[in-house]
Amino acid sequence: MKRALKILNETFGYSEFRNHQADIVATILDGQDALVLMPTGGGKSLCYQIPSMVRDGVGVVISPLIALMEDQVSALKLLGVQAAYINSTLSAPEVKAIEDKAVSGKLDMLYLSPERLSNDETLAFLKTVKLALFAIDEAHCVSQWGHDFRPEYQKLSVLSEQFPDVPRVALTATADERVRDEIVQQLKLQDAQLFISSFDRPNIRYAIEEQERGQQQLWEFISQNHAEDAGIVYCLSRRKVETVAAFLSGQGRIALPYHAGLSARMRAKNQKQFLMEDGVIIVATIAFGMGIDKPDVRFVAHFSMPKNIESYYQETGRAGRDGAPANAWMAYNYKDVVMQRQFIRDSEAGDEYKNILHDKLDALVDLCEQLECRRITLLRYFGEELAEPCGNCDNCLNPPEKIDASTEAQMALSAVFRTEQKFGMMYLIDVLTGNKKEQRISEFKHNKLNVFGIGKNHPKTWWRRLYRQLISLGYVEVDEQFGALKLTDKAKPILKGEESFYIRDVVKAKNKTAQNDDLELGRHDTILWNALRQLRTDLATEHGVPPYVIFSDASLLEMVRKRPVEGEKFMYISGVGEYKLAKYGEMFLKVIKENPLPEKLDNRLEEEVNVSLDHFLELQSVEAVAETLNLNIKTVYAHLSQAIAAGLVDRKAVT
Repeated sequence: MKRALKILNETFGYSEFRNHQADIVATILDGQDALVLMPTGGGKSLCYQIPSMVRDGVGVVISPLIALMEDQVSALKLLGVQAAYINSTLSAPEVKAIEDKAVSGKLDMLYLSPERLSNDETLAFLKTVKLALFAIDEAHCVSQWGHDFRPEYQKLSVLSEQFPDVPRVALTATADERVRDEIVQQLKLQDAQLFISSFDRPNIRYAIEEQERGQQQLWEFISQNHAEDAGIVYCLSRRKVETVAAFLSGQGRIALPYHAGLSARMRAKNQKQFLMEDGVIIVATIAFGMGIDKPDVRFVAHFSMPKNIESYYQETGRAGRDGAPANAWMAYNYKDVVMQRQFIRDSEAGDEYKNILHDKLDALVDLCEQLECRRITLLRYFGEELAEPCGNCDNCLNPPEKIDASTEAQMALSAVFRTEQKFGMMYLIDVLTGNKKEQRISEFKHNKLNVFGIGKNHPKTWWRRLYRQLISLGYVEVDEQFGALKLTDKAKPILKGEESFYIRDVVKAKNKTAQNDDLELGRHDTILWNALRQLRTDLATEHGVPPYVIFSDASLLEMVRKRPVEGEKFMYISGVGEYKLAKYGEMFLKVIKENPLPEKLDNRLEEEVNVSLDHFLELQSVEAVAETLNLNIKTVYAHLSQAIAAGLVDRKAVT
């Protein structure tokens, strides 16, 4: 493990392994197989990259997407690692050159698609190469029960047959127990060591609300919380992707569509712009995002409900990979549930599989309607128990009121039954609220029913919400052809008074979202921060890679906080290894030296004290500082008293 730690420090710039990383690396170095479940941003790639560099031979990484291969190989090359990929974008001579390097032992890692491993020529080529390991990324794709099933993954069992002495590691961020079992079975990993990290992503704040105001609701979330941030908006259909992207662009944001209906060239162009530029929003179907390594995505917004919790977890996990606060926001609509159920019914799957898909959708609906901590519900689905509410989701920050709506649910279901299950939601609400202007009610003599007008004590919006929840939770289904509501067997206990029905309070809570307090920089720190980001952008453009491949935001922020001015101290910045020190150190140190703190601010006082002091030195007025910073005047005096004690300002100047 000494060499592994040396590579971790000198190549990748980290001082120690996190969570299970050390045990996983040790297992592979010992030649054993491993199955790794680790959340997005947890450092899965290091678990096979470092063993590939330590063990003799080439580490073969099986990755499902060309973009992911190219991204990881570019990042590794900038670290001085000998890495390459073979995919359909390369010419025959280029492929031959890479194969020759692998055979001659000049590669540390080779990235391949799962389709290539089903090719006899590829297997024959690998027989001529000294192999260090096989890493199967996104291993949940092997499972027919999973949310990203890819048949070609099931053919990877050939690796255990053809290369029995080469250790294999399968990695995924999303797999319940059923999917884990299938990964083991399909890939023949019965003897593999199992490593399960916590599924919790504590830096992500979860919030789910009903979609009531359409695109305006989405815009309020983005404009109020992420005015300049990069983010992903997920929609269910291509048409909705295009519509939402156009809407956000009309609001002044750079918003790019991404879906299968676009040409491969346009998808690649939009993805590259998202990765390379700051503040870009991608509006996408679920086809976007697997393996996307952009660490500074500050929000993921679902403007359509995904098909299950696995998809929701994986897609929201693309936010906040850098560990800084991020938001996962969803506005769901009962029509999304109806559409997802229709997808399941129309699929060619067998009844057993359809039942499982319905159960998975039910679990997601339950998460949406949940009254308790969202994180508790989310983690429980993956078999993990949280000791106490997280304090970082909408239900914890703005606890919803639990309302017993059993009587009203009986009324709503009775209206469906009494009108012979032939009418849509709005008509039924007119019946319940006693709308005498609706002519059809008198024509069908529904004004004579005992349910006519019994719900007039609630507004129509209240009944719409109740019906939406009854539909979402499976008590009522919508006729796909005519839109009529029909009762399911699940409705009978409520109609008979044998089961209670609770709903969330309709009062909209205050909007609280995750904020990155680390980026609350003082004026002089902001100047350095912007200068470092500009240098990073220039270098990224020069090398043709995303900016975060040069240095992450976290590394730049640490440079701002610590302000190293020599190479030895620069080496202690997280993410700076020997290779990056040699390649970029001088340039970044030059920028730091060119943007020093004023002498009086180069101290160890708290940041807010320095901010008050900085403004006081400029404004020469305590009152002006309080007004500018929106602080109580006593707070400003308290800050300046610390500056006086540190000898940074004259007492007479303050009084």
